[in-house]
Amino acid sequence: MLIQDVFSAYKDDLQRVEKCINDNVNSEIKLIPEIAHHLIDSGGKRFRPLLLLLCSRLCGYQGESRFPMATVMEFIHTATLLHDDVIDQALIRRGKDSANKIFGNSVSILVGDFLCFKAFMLMSGIGNNDIFGLVSQMGNIMSEGEVFQLTKCGDVNITENEYLSIIEKKTAVLISASCAAGAILGDAPREKIDALKRFGRNVGMAFQITDDVLDYMAKGEEFGKSIGKDLEEGKITLPLIFAIRDSPEEEKNTIRGIITLKKGSQKAAREIIKLIKKYKAIDSSLQVAAGYISEAKSQLSIFNDCSEKDHLNTVAEYILFRNV
Repeated sequence: MLIQDVFSAYKDDLQRVEKCINDNVNSEIKLIPEIAHHLIDSGGKRFRPLLLLLCSRLCGYQGESRFPMATVMEFIHTATLLHDDVIDQALIRRGKDSANKIFGNSVSILVGDFLCFKAFMLMSGIGNNDIFGLVSQMGNIMSEGEVFQLTKCGDVNITENEYLSIIEKKTAVLISASCAAGAILGDAPREKIDALKRFGRNVGMAFQITDDVLDYMAKGEEFGKSIGKDLEEGKITLPLIFAIRDSPEEEKNTIRGIITLKKGSQKAAREIIKLIKKYKAIDSSLQVAAGYISEAKSQLSIFNDCSEKDHLNTVAEYILFRNV
């Protein structure tokens, strides 16, 4: 089964999510929907809403609340991207000019805030305290992750465990909550909610690792971000951590010099990429991601065989082989 088959199976539900998204970005302040749609409509795959829909159906829920709840997750995800691009001074997002480049930093941050508060309004309409608690805790953890990442920006001594902590807080927790929220909507027993929460956490870890790997593999026009973007921002991701770990002192100093000076030039990027390839840091990183995917799939053993379980396995396997 291919990931396209999963999206096709949920085509109608995802269209309902799209309608809910569009209905809830409206504002009498016309700049708000303009900026929100600039990012929301820019080619995101609705990965988090898909997982929420999958998990809710796996747990026997097909009620109306899954559509606003999927919208909640997409709004929070979009808000974090708006905020991230301001923090990173990013110019490109998903292959086109970032919102902050076009509209400015201040309004990008404020529209991100608008989407966060709109998400909480939608949750209040759903009226499930367990979901409210889940998402509130998620937001707290994500904020911690943002601050932790800032403290490690440009730190050539960042450890693998510190990197994994950052991506768990910044990326995996939102994917984990999307899965858990679907199970909560289905009034699943605690052990199944926790299993899907762990499934999402492990998928999220693998998702971010492969995302970071693609920065060193894909062409800018294919992936929507220029090669070496992380170097410009002083972000040290797993391939670079492994290259620093395995290289001799002279090459370590070369890498450290590029990172310290934040040389985002093509020449600097090529030098880093050469060392990453030399020490097979891409393969090592993908092995770590594969371990998370294996662990994610093991969490589904609590569920009986069904199409929804097959769909979740397909999503997990897709993470390792995606190229965008």
